[in-house]
Amino acid sequence: MRRIGWIVALFPLLCGVPGALRAEAAPEKPAVAAKAQTAGRAPADNAIRVKLGESAVELMGPWKFHTGDDMAWAEPAYDDSGWADMDLTPPPGTADASLGTSGYIPGWTSRGYPHHAGYAWYRLQVDVEGATRSLALKMPDNADDAYQVFVNGLQIGEFGTFAEKNVTAYSTLPQAFRLPKGLRNGKATIAIRMWMDSATPFNSPDAGGLHGPPVLGYATVIATQVQLDWDDIAHGVGSGFLEGLILIMALVMGLALFWLDPQEDAYLWLSAVCFVTLLGNGVVLSVNFIPWIGQTSGVILNDVILTPLRIGLWVLFWAYWFRLWQMGRLHAIVWTQVALLAVGTAMLRPPLYGQHVPVEAAGYLVPLLLAIKLGLGVVLFAVAYRGFRRQRAEGWMAGVAILLVVVANYQHELRLIHVRTTTSLFGFAISLGTVATILSLLLITVMLLRRFIESQARKEHWKLEIEQARHVQQVLIPEMLPQIKGLSIESEYRPAREVGGDFFQILPGEEPGTALIVVGDVTGKGMQAGMLVALIVGSIRTAAQNSSDPQRILSQVNDQLCEREHSSATCVVLRIMPDGMVHLANAGQLPPYLNDKEVEMEGALPLGIVPEMEFPVVSFRLEEGDSLILMSDGIAEAQDAQGQLFGFERVNELLRQPITAAEIAKIAQDFGQEDDILVLRIQRDGQPRQDARSSTEMVAH
Repeated sequence: MRRIGWIVALFPLLCGVPGALRAEAAPEKPAVAAKAQTAGRAPADNAIRVKLGESAVELMGPWKFHTGDDMAWAEPAYDDSGWADMDLTPPPGTADASLGTSGYIPGWTSRGYPHHAGYAWYRLQVDVEGATRSLALKMPDNADDAYQVFVNGLQIGEFGTFAEKNVTAYSTLPQAFRLPKGLRNGKATIAIRMWMDSATPFNSPDAGGLHGPPVLGYATVIATQVQLDWDDIAHGVGSGFLEGLILIMALVMGLALFWLDPQEDAYLWLSAVCFVTLLGNGVVLSVNFIPWIGQTSGVILNDVILTPLRIGLWVLFWAYWFRLWQMGRLHAIVWTQVALLAVGTAMLRPPLYGQHVPVEAAGYLVPLLLAIKLGLGVVLFAVAYRGFRRQRAEGWMAGVAILLVVVANYQHELRLIHVRTTTSLFGFAISLGTVATILSLLLITVMLLRRFIESQARKEHWKLEIEQARHVQQVLIPEMLPQIKGLSIESEYRPAREVGGDFFQILPGEEPGTALIVVGDVTGKGMQAGMLVALIVGSIRTAAQNSSDPQRILSQVNDQLCEREHSSATCVVLRIMPDGMVHLANAGQLPPYLNDKEVEMEGALPLGIVPEMEFPVVSFRLEEGDSLILMSDGIAEAQDAQGQLFGFERVNELLRQPITAAEIAKIAQDFGQEDDILVLRIQRDGQPRQDARSSTEMVAH
C-alpha cells in the first residue's frame, strides 16, 4: 500500500572508511522491456556483483520481472532470461503522484502492464564478495500491496497474510529479513513474489509492485536503517499520539460530567464524538506501526464508517449543547446524510470500486459526495446560528470551537482550494486537522467545566430554596396534633418529593369539643407547590380568625387565589361541634369516608378557578365510636410497576376493617407511590387521646 518512502540510498556505518562500497553491475537496460516467454534453460551468468565493506547497497537491478504466479520461480536454477527487465533506479525528477515524495519509482501499471492485478514476480541474482558477517535484506517502504521474499528458493519473510484462496494486505511498514545462515559470499538468487489488490490501480495512476529498490547489507547495518525508517514514521504520524491523549482526556471528562449531571445530554454526545474520533485515530496509528488491520478493512473503518459518523456526531453535539428544540427532526436530517455519505464512500473504495461499481461512476459520485459532506457542514452552521440566537451568553468561544471543528473534519476539501494542511515542527509532521482537533477540545473543555460549575451552583441554590420551603412546610404541618375533647385524631403524611403539595390544619375552637379541620392538595409539586401551601394555610388561618363557617372560609381563600394566576387547589373544610355535628364545605376534594362509607356530597370546582363562587355544604353527625377518614388522591392513584392503579376498590376494602392512618399510607406507598399521600383519621370517642401525634415522612419517594 502507498506510503511515504524514507529509503537511504547509501548508509555508511563508519565515517571515513575508505572503499566502503564497491558494486559492479551489468550495463543498464531500458526501464520497460517487452514481455518475454518463460524458458526452461539454465540461467545465464548475469549476477550483480556486490562487494561489501561496512555499508549496504541498493539493489536497483535491473531485476527480472514477470506477471503470473508459479512457486518454481523462487528456485535459483530457474531460467529467467526470457523475462522482462525492471530497473528500480528512480528516474530523475520522479515523484509519487499521490503523496508528492521524491525518489519514487513508478509501479508496473505505468511500465507496460496497465491492467494487471494479482501476482507478479521480481528476480535478481547477486554475487557477494567480502562479507564477513550475517547479511539481511531490507525491503522498500512503499510497495503494492503484499509480498513474500525468497533467497535461493527458501522463504525468508513476508509482509501480508498469504492464505490458500486470498491475500490480506497491510499498509507497508519498514521490513528487513535475514538471509539464510551460512550465506555470506557467493551467488544468491533473490525472488520477490508480489500481490496487488485489483482496486489499488483505481486509487493510484502508477500502482503495482516495488516503488523503491531493496537494500542488501550486514544485518547490523540493515537494522540501523530500519530503525531510522521507524523514526521517520514516528515523526510523520507522532502528533497523532498527542491528539489521542487529548481525546482520551476529553472522553473521560465527558463521561465523568455526564455521570455527575445526567440531565445534560451534551456531555454524553461529546463523549461519543471523542470515542469515534479516537477510533479513527487508532486506526491511522495502528496501520502505521502494526500490521493488525488489513488495507481494505482500514479503508472501510476510517473512510466509510468513522469519518461520516464523526461529522454527524459533531453536529448533534452542538445541537444538544445549545439545547435546541425539534431534535427528532434534526436527528433524521443528520443520520440520513451520514448514511448517504457512508454508502457513497463505500462505492468509491475497495472492494466495490472497480469490481462492482464501474470506474466511470466516480464522475458523478465524487461531486455528489462532496455536496452531501458540505451539506452536513451547512447543517452545523445552521445549528450554530440558532444556538447563538438562543444563547448569546456562549460568546466567541463556542464560535471559534465550531470553526476549528469544521477545519478538523474538512481537510480534503481545504486541500481542494489549495489550503496547506500540513507543516513541520521540530522535525515532526503536524496536520492542521490535528491542531484544530486539539484546540477545539481544549476550548470545549473550558466551556464544559464552566457550564458544569454554573449548573452545580444553580442546583445548590435550588437545594437551599427547597430546604427553606421544606422547613416552612414542616412548621405549617402540625407535628403535635391538638387535643380536642371527645375526638381522637391521627394523621400520616408522606410527600412524593422533598416539598409536598398536600396539607392539613386542625384548629381547636373556643368552645370545648369544637374543631376546624382543613385538608387540601395544591396543583404542582416541589418548591412551587410548597410555597402555595404556605400561602393557602396562611389565608385559612386568617379567615378562621374572623369566621368558623366552612363555606365562608373557602370563599375568602378562593377570592385570594383567583387574584393570582396559575394558583389552584382542592380543599375541604369541616367544623365539628361538641355534639358530633359536622358541617363540611368542599372545593373539589375527594369526599371523606364515614366509617367505611363514602360521604355523599356535591361536586365542586377547586379553589382559584372562579371568583365569588359558593361551595356546597353537607352536614352529618358523628356518633360515639364513628370514624371519619379524609385522604388525598395519592392513595387511589398509587401505581405499581406494571402501571396498575391502587384504585378506589382497594380503598373500600381497606376501610371495611379496623385500620390506622399509618397503615393505609404504608400500604399505598408500598404499592407504588406516585403522588403525595395524606391520611387523616378522626374518631369520636368521648375523650381526647393523650398521645395524638402527626406522623410525617419528609422523604422523597
